[in-house]
Amino acid sequence: MTALKNDRFLRALLKQPVDVTPVWMMRQAGRYLPEYRASRAKAGDFMSLCMNPAFACEVTMQPLDRYPQLDAAILFSDILTIPDAMGQGLYFETGEGPRFKKVVSTLADIEALPIPDPQKDLGYVMDAVSTIRRELNGRVPLIGFAGSPWTLATYMVEGGSSKDYRKTKTMLYDNPQALHLLLDKLAQTVTSYLNGQIMAGAQAVQIFDSWGGSLSAAAYQEFSLAYMKKIVSGLIREHEGRKVPVILFTKNGGLWLESIADAGADALGLDWTCDIGSARARVGDKVALQGNMDPTVLYAKPEAIRTEVGRILASYGKGSGHVFNLGHGITPEVDPEHAGAFLRAVHELSAQYHE
Repeated sequence: MTALKNDRFLRALLKQPVDVTPVWMMRQAGRYLPEYRASRAKAGDFMSLCMNPAFACEVTMQPLDRYPQLDAAILFSDILTIPDAMGQGLYFETGEGPRFKKVVSTLADIEALPIPDPQKDLGYVMDAVSTIRRELNGRVPLIGFAGSPWTLATYMVEGGSSKDYRKTKTMLYDNPQALHLLLDKLAQTVTSYLNGQIMAGAQAVQIFDSWGGSLSAAAYQEFSLAYMKKIVSGLIREHEGRKVPVILFTKNGGLWLESIADAGADALGLDWTCDIGSARARVGDKVALQGNMDPTVLYAKPEAIRTEVGRILASYGKGSGHVFNLGHGITPEVDPEHAGAFLRAVHELSAQYHE
């Protein structure tokens, strides 16, 4: 494989020295970009975009072509490819988000779920990873990703998005045996899926625990973090002669940073409700930190964006181990010029912290 021209993202995740703080954005390939909307229209719908490696590569590359400051690419896909491969029939309703033709509600439903083979059942994702790596040609590292077992389970039990996870939490308390079986199957699947992405060319991986923060402290440990630990322990951690860093991101997980830091990953993603300086003090040198500007700051004027970037950099302080990101995904209504101002500010303002 081609040597990396810019590896500061990987270096920062491993707390190695860098010249400036690396930066990327969750959902950096997405609806805020007119070029993405054009590609989606050409593909026909969201799933056609995900399942066609050429389209997935095209939209992965779009933000990199627009913003030379980006220090990483992230595979264009969706966390719900896994439940789809388990036979649940993923589809998207316009304006309604993801839906499934089948839901799981009983132990028998869960026992019947297959554990998909990443090469056979999710081969289109592996093809997308290898296609993107070839197209990147060493420009920046490629991030692979998956949803956490708890987050995937909520979609599978609820049948789509949920505000209160009522069905999943009812199962958690009334029928924990069933939920544990589902989470165990998902942990096995996520592990093999991420390892497949690594073998296909992903140089770092992130686990998105989008809804772990909806749990109580005890339930988070038992039903979310325990399964992420299991995944981390089963991942390929070195490939192509270098380490493959792992990032764990639990939205609204700031109360449990110490526990997450002990899970075996290289970095923690922070949402915007945490102060990054306090988080650094709490986890010490155990892990790198990724984050954590409120995505809605990007609606503000470029001067205000720059001020907030400066505040977060100052809060983290000197030294490596910080990957700048938003505290959640960039939203569709953001002006692309504001995103560019954000990315430029990170590189321009961060050099002083790496002298």
